[in-house]
Amino acid sequence: MNLVELTDFLVKSLVENTEEVSVKEFESDDENTILIQVLVSQDDMGRVIGKGGKIANAVRTLVQASSYMKDNKKVKINIDSF
Repeated sequence: MNLVELTDFLVKSLVENTEEVSVKEFESDDENTILIQVLVSQDDMGRVIGKGGKIANAVRTLVQASSYMKDNKKVKINIDSF
């Protein structure tokens, strides 16, 4: 499972509207950095971010740990709504 698939699985496990989740990887200026964009519906933003950002930080930690085990690259995850 690559990092985008892992992020997609984690986010879809948290939201109610799984059809409205979009996870994409983008090119980064730094070759040692992976940029992942997560888009969810406005109604699910609270579920994905959590109180004080705890859920979002947990997702970032899990994906980052997976990256260190495989590629040893830094992962940046941006969460937004549409």
